[in-house]
Amino acid sequence: MGIETEIKTIERNEVKKVEQEMTQDGPNTTLVDMPRLQHLGEVMTDHGTEMAMALAILIVGLLVVRLLVKWLRKVLQRLMPTVKFVTTFCNLVYVIMVAIVASIAAVEFGAQPLNLLRLLTIISLVAIGLFIFLRPFIPSMPFKVGHTVKAGNLLGKVEAITFLNTRMRTFDGKTFFVPNRQILNEVVMNYQFSGSRRIKIDVGIRYDQDLLKAKRVLEALMTEDARVKPKPGPMVYVLNLANSAVELGGRCWVDNKDYWVARCDLMEKTKLRFDSEGIQFAFPQLDLHINDEGARPGESGVPAAVSLTGFGSREATDEKNI
Repeated sequence: MGIETEIKTIERNEVKKVEQEMTQDGPNTTLVDMPRLQHLGEVMTDHGTEMAMALAILIVGLLVVRLLVKWLRKVLQRLMPTVKFVTTFCNLVYVIMVAIVASIAAVEFGAQPLNLLRLLTIISLVAIGLFIFLRPFIPSMPFKVGHTVKAGNLLGKVEAITFLNTRMRTFDGKTFFVPNRQILNEVVMNYQFSGSRRIKIDVGIRYDQDLLKAKRVLEALMTEDARVKPKPGPMVYVLNLANSAVELGGRCWVDNKDYWVARCDLMEKTKLRFDSEGIQFAFPQLDLHINDEGARPGESGVPAAVSLTGFGSREATDEKNI
């Protein structure tokens, strides 16, 4: 082994001398690069298999880590929908798993496992420390992927969140890429941040209708719906005594995911149930009173004065129909 080492050292020294002489006499790029190419070929011959295996482990491992973290995020969001640090935990797991994959690839290439284990431990501790201590100072988006939000004048569903922007899709099929700094400076309304939402059913009935019966019917049709939560239970209030109607307001709570469909169904049921129970909805109306007492002689039947009742702000648009 000692003789072979000395021979290789002598060969390397001779190659260096040849390169120096050729550089002094006149550089020839092809001849100078030949020993380097030969050395690279020897390295590929000796370690090509290890390099290919390490690269394959790195690529496949990163793909597997990405799929696992994506699956973990979905499971945690399903099991703990109210926990705010699911994303932070998944990011931490992603960093640690990437470090593990990189370490395995390095060991396959020929690195010392003990040194890599020490390096991996240091990286994990640093990552955990940064996430714990710097997390309160890192601004986070007030929504997650899949939430329906309104940011400024834009209403839509969040499809993706990156470090620079957020991709939102409106309900008419348009896709917007909004810078995160702009969203953080706007007032954001998140329609799916909480687990439940309140449905409002406001109707107006005529003054000659049975008020208590109307309240019972409206409360009953909300209670009968399986999507309506029993606590807090449905309630019906008299909101206002308007010019032409007694305004009732029904209030009930449903799961956030059922809000829109449940609201539309309850509005339809209210109309159908009130019709079947004989409860009449109010509509804008105008009473016209003609006073014949001030008519001029010879002009009998021609009104001298007209008084209007039941004419309020809600009926002002019907003035042209007089």
